[in-house]
Amino acid sequence: MNWTNSIANLLRVLACTLLLSGVTTTLLAQEKPFSQLKEKFEKGQIFSADFQHRSVDSYTGDTVSSDGWIWVGRERYKVRADHQSVVVNGKTSMVYDNNRNRVIISKYEPSEDDFAPSRILNGIDSTFSVEVEERRDDQFYIRLASDDAFAIYKKVEIFLSRDLIPLKIRAVDPVDNIITTQFHGGEFVPAKQEMFLLDYPEGAEVVDMRN
Repeated sequence: MNWTNSIANLLRVLACTLLLSGVTTTLLAQEKPFSQLKEKFEKGQIFSADFQHRSVDSYTGDTVSSDGWIWVGRERYKVRADHQSVVVNGKTSMVYDNNRNRVIISKYEPSEDDFAPSRILNGIDSTFSVEVEERRDDQFYIRLASDDAFAIYKKVEIFLSRDLIPLKIRAVDPVDNIITTQFHGGEFVPAKQEMFLLDYPEGAEVVDMRN
């Protein structure tokens, strides 16, 4: 596992939280927590949180860990972590590699992005089923599962606060790698343009692949 895979896993796992918002649920129907979660994104709110992310390779036992901050909206997301920052604004993808002091800019195609919020919010993959959805003390616990060999994950566990704030996501992929992301200080905030600007040093190499 390398850092690029780690950040991709982080975004995919977080996307599963957004993906859940399209699930029809019978859990506490009068509260409709997942519908309310989806509504936050549809109204343009941004989920912002500090994260601690860990991926464990089932074969080698190798662990890749990273800390940082994430912002996620319906069409846009930004991740600022140890050695890399990623910004997707709906039209353009920008990646800054701290180690190489290099920025790569490319056209963004949501249809080619497995973890694009715009795709995820359209609803859960039909191969998944909700095995468990219940309130545990002051949290909501949800477990998804899939028997599809081509699914990104075969099991996903999600913990939401009573205010529908993602707290923790644990996913198991088809080869039993375990990906865990914990969020701290999470909140939904109004969107601001500066949230989705990429910050990088003035002398960084810029590689524009849009032409």
